[in-house]
Amino acid sequence: MILLLRAANGLDRLSASTGRALGWFTLAMVLAQSLVVILRYGFDHGSLALQDTVIYLHGTAFMLGLAYALQSGAHVRVDVFYRNMSTRGKAWVDAVGCLVFLLPVCAFIAIGSWQFAASSWAVREASGSADGLGGVYLLKSLMPLAAITLGLQGIAQFARALHTLMQVEAGERRFGAGTTDTKDVRPTNRAKTEPMLRQAPSTAGGEVNV
Repeated sequence: MILLLRAANGLDRLSASTGRALGWFTLAMVLAQSLVVILRYGFDHGSLALQDTVIYLHGTAFMLGLAYALQSGAHVRVDVFYRNMSTRGKAWVDAVGCLVFLLPVCAFIAIGSWQFAASSWAVREASGSADGLGGVYLLKSLMPLAAITLGLQGIAQFARALHTLMQVEAGERRFGAGTTDTKDVRPTNRAKTEPMLRQAPSTAGGEVNV
């Protein structure tokens, strides 16, 4: 389990680093789109290569940002019931959701898009326009890559949910044993009270021993 958690931490760091890098892609996309608008309406000039650049940046940020969104909890979650669940209930929902829904969908997308990207690589597919941006096969390769990275992050989420369940079970066992454990019962401190009883104040008739 420790190795699985270390792998999950490594996948989290990879997703976080990718997300920070994709933030710059988003900024570049906004600047490129602004330049397209300025050239179009300010100088009556257009550039298909620049427009393709916006599409490439958007596709890259969207496809490769899926794993980061899952890692940071940015995906849309209908939590009408989830938010009121206990820690164990949330962990069960996360674990079952990863196994039953997320990972199969990632496998379906990866398998389905693999041949699509491979066919594009076979012919080194480029833009249909003469002055467009080449490397369409690179853009299509993002589909199986996105499914793989999202699946890896799903495995990390599953590992964390499983670890949470194990911690909850271990905590309940410790709590249940603690209620009957004699070590938790604090003994009465008779060693300090008995000397005080023996040292009763003396009277005129002599010392009184209790």
